[in-house]
Amino acid sequence: MISEKETTALSKFLSLVLRHQPETIDIKLDEQGWVTVDELLRKAQAHGKNITPDVLNHIVETNTKKRFAFDDTGKKIRASQGHSVDVELGYEPQMPPDVLYHGTGSQSVDAILQSGLEKRSRQHVHLSSDLDTAVKVGQRHGKPVILTVAAGAMHLQGHRFYLSANNVWLTDFVPAGFIGRHSS
Repeated sequence: MISEKETTALSKFLSLVLRHQPETIDIKLDEQGWVTVDELLRKAQAHGKNITPDVLNHIVETNTKKRFAFDDTGKKIRASQGHSVDVELGYEPQMPPDVLYHGTGSQSVDAILQSGLEKRSRQHVHLSSDLDTAVKVGQRHGKPVILTVAAGAMHLQGHRFYLSANNVWLTDFVPAGFIGRHSS
């Protein structure tokens, strides 16, 4: 098949075009973020990316974060979450666990504890239900710090939570009063 290095590089490319800059290869995502597999493969090939149907299936199946999903027919693909382009993923509000976690770098903690967690250029704030995932996310930003989010209390106050296809909890904003430091 293809090497792990090639898989990683192509996965990053797919994240770029399916989450942030579809115009890079002249594709258009529909309102829910879908594009046909045929169009994606054709446009990727035209831009020098050697992605075949087998390679695409391999990337979707082996991506540990389950970043991409095919529709029920297998003819369309989209990113599961993390978009900076405007798409409506169609997720229904869910009852979150009482506590969710957010991993960040130590340099961001004071600002977050003061002003809350903001979605910034993304469509949602990303939270996890397990510590291991939060630690891995935090490590991408330097020395990891794990924050707790009182999601159950937020939900009771009317905040909406969504669970993405790859089990990432999504919400629009986490006010500072619902955030604490996780003590390990």
